[in-house]
Amino acid sequence: MSDILLEKSYKFALRIVKLSQFLNDEKCEFVLSKKVLDSGTNIGI
Repeated sequence: MSDILLEKSYKFALRIVKLSQFLNDEKCEFVLSKKVLDSGTNIGI
């Protein structure tokens, strides 16, 4: 895997984790938060 792809996918996963935490804590969207986290951090390598 190229360094650029690895870096971009890592940064994307971090943003997804932060989004999931925001949805969980601020909006009380527990089901949506879990789905976003599952889908967003599985890049299918």
